[in-house]
Amino acid sequence: MKLASLKGGRDGRLVVVSNDLAWYSPADRIALSLQAALDDWGRCEPELRGLAESLEHGSVPKARFHEHDAASPLPRAYQWADGSAYVNHVALVRQARAADMPDSFWTDPLMYQGGSDGFLGPRDPIPLADPAWGCDLEGEIAVVTGDVPLGASRETALAAIRLVMLCNDVSLRNLIPGELAKGFGFFQSKPASAFSPVAVTPDALPGWKDGKLHGKLEVSLNDTPLGEADAGVDMTFDFGTLVAHAAKTRALSAGTIVGSGTVSNRGPDGGPGKPIADGGVGYSCLAEVRTIETIQHGAPKTPFLKAGDRVRIEMVDARRHTIFGAIEQEVAAP
Repeated sequence: MKLASLKGGRDGRLVVVSNDLAWYSPADRIALSLQAALDDWGRCEPELRGLAESLEHGSVPKARFHEHDAASPLPRAYQWADGSAYVNHVALVRQARAADMPDSFWTDPLMYQGGSDGFLGPRDPIPLADPAWGCDLEGEIAVVTGDVPLGASRETALAAIRLVMLCNDVSLRNLIPGELAKGFGFFQSKPASAFSPVAVTPDALPGWKDGKLHGKLEVSLNDTPLGEADAGVDMTFDFGTLVAHAAKTRALSAGTIVGSGTVSNRGPDGGPGKPIADGGVGYSCLAEVRTIETIQHGAPKTPFLKAGDRVRIEMVDARRHTIFGAIEQEVAAP
């Protein structure tokens, strides 16, 4: 089942979307918003699935689904917690700034709590007031949970995952070191993120297995391929583990979003991956590109994002049909 929120009001208007993303049917008779559906999932899920089946059979009113009309599936959320499940990415980024990485990073997930009071739509511009802040894209996978009890096990947490999405977790790289030096985490360096036009239930994803989404996450910049890393490879912590980590000391409310962190694959030799042009799978963020350049040449040469740059993040199936729709954003001065 695929769900989306059409733009309109702070929480959007919930619709069910066809498997090919060509059509939608309003779901307002079931729930006005996705958050309302998540709050009453036991009642709403079977009704939404029934509507989705009727939409596929053409037996309910429908209209053309246009991705540019969609907000992020949850235009705002009660909680947005982003992990770093691909420890390879963490190791590379820390290496570039000559920071040691504790061994515990391989066994205990990193996670920060981001701003969730408003997300960018999948086709909304990325506002950038100052290019000197070092604006970067981050291609990620994210899940939306139902209620998760305090101290939930991995299995309980995994069963609480309701939906899966793609994410562009925008980062202001040049503000991060100063914030981390204060010892109090990210804030200004993590502006609004964007999510894919549709959110998909795990059972509708052939690549979903053991809490991981297997498949190439295609990332491009200015129409040039940047990365095609497999999201199911080199993922040190699966989503069950990440959600359980978030729930260790607090219960999670329905509508909590948990991110994977930047999708990152090692090279065949276990070292840093190569660019697509050199036969590798590339990178899901510019920080990794710059890290490789620093390791190989002593300094980065690829600039961070500037006004006019265009970012695209998408995942397709075996027939090259889009699964979640595409995040397509242009960087713009506010």
